[in-house]
Amino acid sequence: MVSLRTRARRLATSLVHHGWRWVQEAGSVSADRPGTYRFGAIGDCTRLTFPLGSVFNEGWIHLGTHCIIGEGVSLSAGFLPGLDLGPDPIVRIGNGCVIGRDSHIVGHHSITLGDDVWTGPGVYITDENHSYDDPDLPIGKQWPRNEAVSIGAGSWIGTGAVILPGATLGRNVVVAANAVVRGTVPDHSVVAGAPARVVRRFTPDDGWQPPIRTVAPKPIPEGITHEQLVALIGWDLRLPKEHPAVDDPDPVA
Repeated sequence: MVSLRTRARRLATSLVHHGWRWVQEAGSVSADRPGTYRFGAIGDCTRLTFPLGSVFNEGWIHLGTHCIIGEGVSLSAGFLPGLDLGPDPIVRIGNGCVIGRDSHIVGHHSITLGDDVWTGPGVYITDENHSYDDPDLPIGKQWPRNEAVSIGAGSWIGTGAVILPGATLGRNVVVAANAVVRGTVPDHSVVAGAPARVVRRFTPDDGWQPPIRTVAPKPIPEGITHEQLVALIGWDLRLPKEHPAVDDPDPVA
């Protein structure tokens, strides 16, 4: 027979978990529930999960629609809260982006993420780096250097990757876990290492080189409807703007 003390502990644990879920739901930030935050733009169906990381000068941060910002993600513009950073946004995150928990996007000049950029947890993206020209002055006190960062639409940034100032990633780029990226990365490339280098690339003439060794995913069966596909995978990958019109006689499955 379960003792009264055991039942009390189980109840307490259950209450704590239910309470924390309620706090997470109530504390999440969205366009219709911004809380104390005043983002320069935050699109429909975008949510910042509670608890947030360090977020300041959010007036210079623009978030697109249908984004998921994970727990503990830090989003910042400028050095310190309360600065006037001018008329233009510093950090721009496109539609359908997913930023993994405990990641940091630290903008001082310009950081742009295209649509559907997804990251793993613990990713660090910054457009500023410390300089160390003066050997007699502490590095933290030397004037930093800023270079714009751009990550192309559809890219995937692996866990623990670091995107350095001046990095320009093309479309559908894969960044391996713990890679350190600088410079220009072409479209449809896979980069790995520190510093990162291209280890695989797709071109229309040659396909993937070197060839992908894993078995290709099974194609979607012919005749499957969009509703059946949603039921199969559990959620809808398409944004509402991509849905066919109601009166479309031949909607795309």
